[in-house]
Amino acid sequence: MDKKVERIINLYNRVVEGEVLVKADEAARFGVNERSIQRDLEDIRAYFASDSESNRELVYDRKKKGYVLVENSKKMFTSGEIFTVCKILLESRSLTKEEMYPIIDKLLQCCVSHKNYKQIAELISNEKFHYLEPHHGRKFVDYMWDISSAVYEHRLMRIRYQKLKEPDKVMRLIQPVGIMFSEYYFYLCAYICASEETPDVVKHQFPTIYRVDRIAEYDVLDEYFRIPYSERFQEGEFRKRIQFMFGGELRTIRFKYKGISIESVLDRFPTAEIIEHDETGWIIKAEVYGDGVDIWLRGQGNIIEVLDGGKNDG
Repeated sequence: MDKKVERIINLYNRVVEGEVLVKADEAARFGVNERSIQRDLEDIRAYFASDSESNRELVYDRKKKGYVLVENSKKMFTSGEIFTVCKILLESRSLTKEEMYPIIDKLLQCCVSHKNYKQIAELISNEKFHYLEPHHGRKFVDYMWDISSAVYEHRLMRIRYQKLKEPDKVMRLIQPVGIMFSEYYFYLCAYICASEETPDVVKHQFPTIYRVDRIAEYDVLDEYFRIPYSERFQEGEFRKRIQFMFGGELRTIRFKYKGISIESVLDRFPTAEIIEHDETGWIIKAEVYGDGVDIWLRGQGNIIEVLDGGKNDG
């Protein structure tokens, strides 16, 4: 083996094991000048920099007066970031413990520095201990990728779906166009095909919302559907108008909010516009899909007065 290669491998192995590499000492060790050692160190530095999966970099430590391997902070989550992400996951209560715990554990193992691992792990262990999993008890992470791939590739799907109020499962041929999450559940947004004979023709001009955990069976077909670019489904725009995960036509509503936190209303309705504001409250206009908004409006008591676009109990 070439002497330079042997030297670089030796330096690499030792720095990975935590040794401090001092140029003068290494030059004496290998019988070369310091410039040769510097080039070797630059090669090792470049190797770590080019490895997208590595969280380490070779740096000069002035206190130790030599080169050491450290974790690259730019590629690592901060303690606050990883704790926040884990809190969001756990508070979502979207997965069973059997699926949630491995995800949390992998995040901690892969994304937390060794220095902070113990503290973060202990904080999260308390959150895990008190975790409440969803009542449906269904595991579905394994087929989330199949469904998302069908969305990405515009492939038709055939699903057997359990409706909320009907014991029998229904069969649907659908055009899957997006996956969304809201308040404990993942949802598949899809257009129902008019028939098997005309799968490119949709039954409704707005997507139907399916809870992923209620999809009893699914089959991703080899057939593709087409969506004109001008009519393509945009999850971001759709999300702004379907806060309550009820399918239906696009509506415009107007209501007066008489509460004290207008921010909570504006966050609930991303399309909301403040039309008027005085000492009695705010008049809001917003675009929404479906009838789910009516349940929310009725649940707000006397702090909400529906002015236009709402539906009564009948």
